[in-house]
Amino acid sequence: MEVYRGHLANRLGATVLGGAINLMLPPAVTSPATEVTVGVGSFGQRNASARTGFDGDRFDAAFHVDVSRRDGFRDYNDSQRIEVGGVVEAEISDIVTSRLFFSYTDLGFDVAGPINKAALEADPSQVSSGPRVTPGGIVNPGPNVNRDQPRRDASQALIGSRTTFDLGDHQVDIGLGYTYTDDTFRFPISSGIRETVGGDVTGLLRYAYSPDAKALLPLFEATAQYTVGSADRHYYLNQSGDRGALFGKNDLDASTLSLYAGFNIPLADAWTISPAISYARATRDSNDTYSGATRPTIAYNPALPSGGLPNGAVPATPTDYDRSYSAWSPSLGVTYELGPDNLLFAAVSRSFEPPTHDDLLATVNGTPNSSPGRPNPANPALPAAAFSTPDLDAQTATTAEIGWRASHGPVSWDVTTYYSWVENELLSLRDATGASLGAINADETTHFGVELGLTAGLADRLVGRLAYTYQDFRFNDDPVRGNNRLAGAPRHIINATLSYQLTEDWLLSASLKWVPDRTPVDNMNTLWADPYEVVDLRTEYRINENVSVYGEITNLFDETYASSTLIVDQARADQTAFLPGDGRGFYLGVKSRF
Repeated sequence: MEVYRGHLANRLGATVLGGAINLMLPPAVTSPATEVTVGVGSFGQRNASARTGFDGDRFDAAFHVDVSRRDGFRDYNDSQRIEVGGVVEAEISDIVTSRLFFSYTDLGFDVAGPINKAALEADPSQVSSGPRVTPGGIVNPGPNVNRDQPRRDASQALIGSRTTFDLGDHQVDIGLGYTYTDDTFRFPISSGIRETVGGDVTGLLRYAYSPDAKALLPLFEATAQYTVGSADRHYYLNQSGDRGALFGKNDLDASTLSLYAGFNIPLADAWTISPAISYARATRDSNDTYSGATRPTIAYNPALPSGGLPNGAVPATPTDYDRSYSAWSPSLGVTYELGPDNLLFAAVSRSFEPPTHDDLLATVNGTPNSSPGRPNPANPALPAAAFSTPDLDAQTATTAEIGWRASHGPVSWDVTTYYSWVENELLSLRDATGASLGAINADETTHFGVELGLTAGLADRLVGRLAYTYQDFRFNDDPVRGNNRLAGAPRHIINATLSYQLTEDWLLSASLKWVPDRTPVDNMNTLWADPYEVVDLRTEYRINENVSVYGEITNLFDETYASSTLIVDQARADQTAFLPGDGRGFYLGVKSRF
């Protein structure tokens, strides 16, 4: 796994602020001949996996299968997943190698959804039962999980290849891939059931000139990546967990072209300068193929959420759009080698992120007891429309970063700090009930962060690792939100691990995830998630060369906490916005190699 941030992200055709992750299958020749793992644990968890590899003169191959099932920590939390895949490597000639890879994944999981803070503290395993009408008004705004049964079922098939021509100092890569996805997401009644079926094709062409084999990056590199895809999307009413009437139908098309060219020019005295530029163009097209003049709606009685109200209908406002976005994103990086394994770097770069179809086409105006578009007596001025197609701008940013990567004896570290000036940040918002409000562009926001990675040999056979993230993401003089923090971004995140090799065959480890400060749930900064710390223990013992066993205790102290939250614009005190983390769990497994 390679993680590219800042000015290096564009190398892979990713122009977005968050960077890029390059997931690579390991070479087949390094895979064990055959490995089988079986495990069981708390909350009904069962999992099994198998891997095998073959090493030939000119052909290598590796295949794997993973199966898992889990009843879940919460009352409505079942999940299952099957994944198979493999890679075949061929040495076609002395200069040409090719890798063919494929995978198929089928998964399904219940969406237990959020609960409010009082419910979290009382019993984190419960789910929301929807709003209740009391003499003082409506309390517990949020989804009725037992009635709506939110769930996601998806399957995805991927096949692709990458061929490399190694011409000494010159290297050419040609990549081609196709992905087919069949995705059904049963949201609560406020959004309905969304079915998406479609595929996309990605082509990649890369050229690199590397006259110095010891250099970390090529002297010159250029890439061109093009992705084009289409999907049919249908929207149905969620009628007590069943698929109700069709209320929306769209043909969606999207394409993204990314071009990149960059140098890494060595200068005197260990300096390297890295100028680069990328260009991206994206299109997002929606063809509304729904033929009805109106869109059906349903609703339940707020005082009796299981009792239906008369069905209704709203005008079928068209949801066609044809949007295109493009931008040039230059960058400039400078590195200085203080010595072996001791590197300072600084860079300034631009980023560009076009909206997705999920930003541009959203169900709106639903409530926990009514479908999208249903007229709301509590807000009669609200337009009776089931969809929103906002005319969004692409998100852009200018980022400055500086960092230091080094090692000294048993200690190595990697520290980076950055500051991003973001324009038109894309925000997907929800109301006080958790129903979608669609996406908006914020005016100006700023992202400031520090990332630290530290590894140290503390004693003989004892190794410690620390990953620390500090992030301060804020609105900048927003007319409504002022300089508030952006919702959902913890200020501090600390992950630490201690590993002790008790004997040659016995490993013990302990890990800590610590969020020491509260996190805003809403952009108005009126509701907060509490700090938490979770400790896990793990051990692995090798019985012989072929068999080992492992055990794990997660959330050792049975901490009650919200592992994440919804992101809301304006929250209420009783907002159902908290997603509980698992309680204490025990897991055992066996690995065999032969």
